[in-house]
Amino acid sequence: MSLLAPLRHRSFRFLLAGRTIDTLGNAIAPIALAFAVLDLTGSARDLGLVLGIRTLTNVVFLLFGGVFADRLPRNLLMVGSCLAAAVTQAVVAALVLTGNATIPLLIGLSALNGMAAAVALPASAAILPQTVPADVRQQANGLNRLFFSTAMIVGAPMAGVLVAGVGPGWGMAADAATFLLAGACFALVRLPAVARDSVDVDAPILTELRTGWSEFRSRTWLWVVVAAFGVLNAGASGGIHVLGPVVADDTIGRRAWGFVLAAVTAGNIVGAFVAMRLRVSRLLLFGCASCFAYALPVLVLGVRPHFVVLAVAGFVTGAMMEQFNIAWDTTMQEHIPADKLARVYSYDMVGSYVAIPIGQIAAGPIALAFGLRPTLIGLAALMTLAVIFMVSSRDVRTLRHKVPEPADRPMKESVP
Repeated sequence: MSLLAPLRHRSFRFLLAGRTIDTLGNAIAPIALAFAVLDLTGSARDLGLVLGIRTLTNVVFLLFGGVFADRLPRNLLMVGSCLAAAVTQAVVAALVLTGNATIPLLIGLSALNGMAAAVALPASAAILPQTVPADVRQQANGLNRLFFSTAMIVGAPMAGVLVAGVGPGWGMAADAATFLLAGACFALVRLPAVARDSVDVDAPILTELRTGWSEFRSRTWLWVVVAAFGVLNAGASGGIHVLGPVVADDTIGRRAWGFVLAAVTAGNIVGAFVAMRLRVSRLLLFGCASCFAYALPVLVLGVRPHFVVLAVAGFVTGAMMEQFNIAWDTTMQEHIPADKLARVYSYDMVGSYVAIPIGQIAAGPIALAFGLRPTLIGLAALMTLAVIFMVSSRDVRTLRHKVPEPADRPMKESVP
């Protein structure tokens, strides 16, 4: 089957375009915002507050985003989220460009932006299977990841050019424009009706949250993987994003560290191409086993922080993690009912993301107490144990990939 088969479907094309433009803007925003804050106060503490509040509000509101995405048309929810995000980023841009920005204002706007993103994330994750037939779902997930990685590669240097050339305020303005363009693409997505038998629009939101939780905890393979990824993400965020730059400063240098991180994204792109061609009966098990590579850069940082070794480790990690990402999305879309998918995705995201700030905060003090090298090796060991926990689960090992028959005719699309 052609890897480009999903592109025959109009709604998927607009969804992919919207997501790619959105990702491009999201790659620009953190860099532009960081330099806007540093230009304002020069304080790393202030920068941490502005970025941290956004992450916190994003995690808090994710579960509610899952309920809304199962109650309402997902494409229209994504349009509304893009419009709200465009407004917040445009206001930030205006404040920075006019010299009226303050840290409290930036914190408040970052919180609103985090809320807008929380509403869209579960809808964005759950909408893809509505845009393509089941027999090209794996290829569609692969193209989604491929374009995501490409946009991230393009967005980071673009942000550097904008910030250095015209200032961080214009970088934020560019981010606001990408939200408007992404929203226009999402508005052109047409979806078939989804049976929403489990959703009572008059029911309290907490009731719908309990329904999503029941669906989540009833599948052992699901909560086992999410629990393991809480540990994996904590280890990676602390080991790579906090301690990694410290090691790089003392060894390979900052520029080389940038190339190491770029090697991870290059691995993502190659991995997406490989994953789209895979035909394995136990797709989830394969994806989980691929996660053994996740600890590789953390281990290399602790044992042999040489540029070539780190770059190779980063590339391998990026390629193997795409095997998991695509296997995970495909498995979720196959085994979770469509009318509950967004709520289950929201629990997945909360469980996976909540440990990231924990890892970021704890890595430094632990390294000070026990030493940099032992901490990195210990984190790599902890991450490896988390993967062993996943693959030792009988439900993970035995869950089979539902290989669908090719569709006889195009999907019928309708305006919701």
